[in-house]
Amino acid sequence: MVASGLLAAGKFIVGFFTGSIGLISEGIHSLTDFLATAITWMAVRVSDKPSDEDHHFGHGKIENMAALFEVLLLVAAAAWIGFEAIKRLWGEPHEIIAAPMVILVLMISIGVDFFRARALRRVAKATNSPALEADALHFISDMLASGVVLLGMVFVMLGFTQADAIAALMVAVGIFIAALKLGKNSYDTLTDAAPEGKRAEIAELVRNIPDVLAVENTRLRYAGATFFIEVTIAVCRSMSLEQISTLKLNINAALRQYDNHAQVTVIAWPRQKNDEDIATSINLIASRHDVAVHHLTLQRLASCTSVSLDLEVPAVLSVIQAHDVANLVENAIREELGGNIEIETHIEPRMHHWLASQDVSPDKLNVISQQLKRSVGEDNVLQDIHNVRVRETKQGYIINYHCRVPPFMSIIEAHDAVDSLERRLRGQQPFICRVVGHVEPFRALPLFKR
Repeated sequence: MVASGLLAAGKFIVGFFTGSIGLISEGIHSLTDFLATAITWMAVRVSDKPSDEDHHFGHGKIENMAALFEVLLLVAAAAWIGFEAIKRLWGEPHEIIAAPMVILVLMISIGVDFFRARALRRVAKATNSPALEADALHFISDMLASGVVLLGMVFVMLGFTQADAIAALMVAVGIFIAALKLGKNSYDTLTDAAPEGKRAEIAELVRNIPDVLAVENTRLRYAGATFFIEVTIAVCRSMSLEQISTLKLNINAALRQYDNHAQVTVIAWPRQKNDEDIATSINLIASRHDVAVHHLTLQRLASCTSVSLDLEVPAVLSVIQAHDVANLVENAIREELGGNIEIETHIEPRMHHWLASQDVSPDKLNVISQQLKRSVGEDNVLQDIHNVRVRETKQGYIINYHCRVPPFMSIIEAHDAVDSLERRLRGQQPFICRVVGHVEPFRALPLFKR
């Protein structure tokens, strides 16, 4: 700002003293630089303020408004300079003296503009600031304009007096072209135009992130130095909310690495994968109806596909309510899987998650533990019954125990053995609500000990 003010004053004084319309036009240009730089300084200070209750996306666009104001200054300066230059070219008398002084002032101006433009471009690139970028462009145009006027003064010293007016006209044209470019950039940002070429780059970057099925939409806009990115992606509908949240964080990090001024919004829509299996589809359909599925059996017959499943519904439902829920689930399965499909559902009550319970007496615990151990001896598959716990609830006893099986036994065989033990135990203890048997593999003992 200080440099612009001093340059404007020096150009005006020397220009009026020498009668150089080219140098006076440069003085006007430097005066607009002073105003533009002051506005840029204020705009950058305001744009740094965080978002508030009235400005949810921050204050970044104030920089673009400042750049648009610079455009108006540039156009006004170009119009005046062009008007004066044309009058001189049409023969209005004017006298130019002390041309060497004009050349000296112009050389100083070019040097100052060079260092100002370089400093502003460096900071504008680091902060992605459109206001500073506009100011840097302003000073680059000043430097070029001063060079044109300097060239005109050299021709004046050689006797070609109209060269000064021609140089001024060239300055006006150059300023007007710079104003058009700057105005287009400011207009594009203020109207939320997407930056050219970046949409495809960002979509490709996001598409290559694991767990992203597709990029369905990408919306981009600038507001000052902030680059707002909104990406809508398709994800597998079987993903948990935690997995989707992690995926969003990964996308955010990738886009911030692409542009460290980015503010990213990721919208995820669940979609069915092409290779999604029938079991996953059925479990997802059941979860949407707030019921659970287990013992799912699929049979591919010559005439149809058969689906059998146990459907857990809230225990408080009546039979007709539970039947209606089962019909909803069955119809949803048919609608999604399509084709010739046969569905059979076995309805089971889903008990409350929280039950009032208490430990049974030590004597009762000892009786049930002995019954478990005797029952195990009947098939010799389950061994080492331990960690037995028995709790009493209004629905009956809940019995938990651990046992050991051979490590390479199939889980089907182990499950059958646990079920067999439960049936035998229920024959001895009819007041049982649930039995949970936890199987563990035998651990091989080390052959050698130190």
